[in-house]
Amino acid sequence: MSLFQALPAASSEVQAPGGSAVEFMFKQIMDAVHKSQMEISELRSECHELRQANASLERQIRDGLQNNGSRLGTPGFQTPAPGSPQLRAKSPFLTPNSIATLAVPPTFYVPSPLSDNSLTQFPFGVREIPGFWVVIPAGGAGTRLWPLSREEHPKFLLDLTLKGRSLIQATWDRLIPLSSASRTAIVAGPAHVKGITEQLPDLLPHNLFCEPSAKDSMAAIGLAAAILAVRDPNAIIGSFAADHMISGDDAFLAAVAEAVEVAKKDYLVTIGIAPSHPSTGFGYVRLGEKLGMSDAPNARLVSSFKEKPDARTAAAYIKTGNYRWNAGMFVTKAAFLMQLLKEYKPEMHEGLEKIALAWDDEKTRQQVLDEVWPGLEKIAIDNAVAEPASMDRRVAVVPATFGWDDVGDFSSLADLLPAESNQPRILGDSGLVVTEQAAGGIVVPGSGRLVSLLGVDDLVIVDMPDTLLVTTRARSQEVKRLVKKCRDSGWKQLL
Repeated sequence: MSLFQALPAASSEVQAPGGSAVEFMFKQIMDAVHKSQMEISELRSECHELRQANASLERQIRDGLQNNGSRLGTPGFQTPAPGSPQLRAKSPFLTPNSIATLAVPPTFYVPSPLSDNSLTQFPFGVREIPGFWVVIPAGGAGTRLWPLSREEHPKFLLDLTLKGRSLIQATWDRLIPLSSASRTAIVAGPAHVKGITEQLPDLLPHNLFCEPSAKDSMAAIGLAAAILAVRDPNAIIGSFAADHMISGDDAFLAAVAEAVEVAKKDYLVTIGIAPSHPSTGFGYVRLGEKLGMSDAPNARLVSSFKEKPDARTAAAYIKTGNYRWNAGMFVTKAAFLMQLLKEYKPEMHEGLEKIALAWDDEKTRQQVLDEVWPGLEKIAIDNAVAEPASMDRRVAVVPATFGWDDVGDFSSLADLLPAESNQPRILGDSGLVVTEQAAGGIVVPGSGRLVSLLGVDDLVIVDMPDTLLVTTRARSQEVKRLVKKCRDSGWKQLL
């Protein structure tokens, strides 16, 4: 017998003076239940209407794209995969068609995937910082996102949110209010120059620094610093990776502006990200004493840098409240960075200085590069200068509150994509994915074929015209090992 079936019997047993009170209480309970049922019914109706409206809007957008043959922004949605005429047309994100042209007038706002203060051309706000240069190192193949990300078309050239802007375009959008196109430089390898120039039409040719081969972050950032120190001895540079995602523009721009103020006092400044969980995939920064600067009230000295920890150590770090993720964002005077390099890595300093002095002379640049670049040490900026300089109290950190993700694997990418309850995330045309009792995970239907899932959970399925990847979210970090095995097996052309 249910509670409500038992209540009338109970009330009949109590009668006399207290009977009316019990009946009144029972009536209140029933009224509350009825009201709750009505509210739930209304909520269900509203959710149904919202789902219908959203589906209708998606159809309109999809039809508009198909009819007009163009979309806002530049082609961050393209991948290098070959076409397949026998299969159904692929989604706009995964279709390697010809390069689209910028369809938006230069004074129009076009939001980046995670930003609300972005422009396609030049900024018109008041956030510009005089003398501040943005440096965007664009390297790496993003092997943990293979086969979506390839050596010739890495993740920073992809729009991983299907909103019309690639990761490098979103980075450009986010930072352009602080500098301008004339003070934004990109360091990239020869294989990516064409894709970058097509996606960033406002990038000035003399601000694209092509490194002959990958030498890790110190050589890339050091090359930009050396060249800019020659062009502008007072330049303050900020280095920001091309393939990271950030949410919360105001908090991000405020942290960068604060870091610039600290950098003016001859510090190498990093921006510390508030950890959302005890990650074992990121390095950590231990906060030291406050610097007490009025223009940078949050700035602290860096007590130490910590390598990627195990899970228990990472949890202990977070529990103290004194650690931040090291996202590899550095702000400093270009000349000061070269000074640190001279002290801690004198051979690299000498080589980069020689290259920088010849850089703007096209007749001698290549000759000097051929002579010097192969001999430069392959080392990260953290190991080369940040860690030793922190021991000398010359590295500062600005703790920040904005959201950040390096989109390091398919598991983290899945967390950034919307999905229906108990459904896999879909990066591409959702009409190409059919599921039954399949929950979680992520599906990339890039080949044009139908992908069907039955009774599986948390799978990663990346279906491209030339290769298929199937793994689990739990093991998505290991895709890099799979790429190495494919290379060793003679499948280099697919990497």
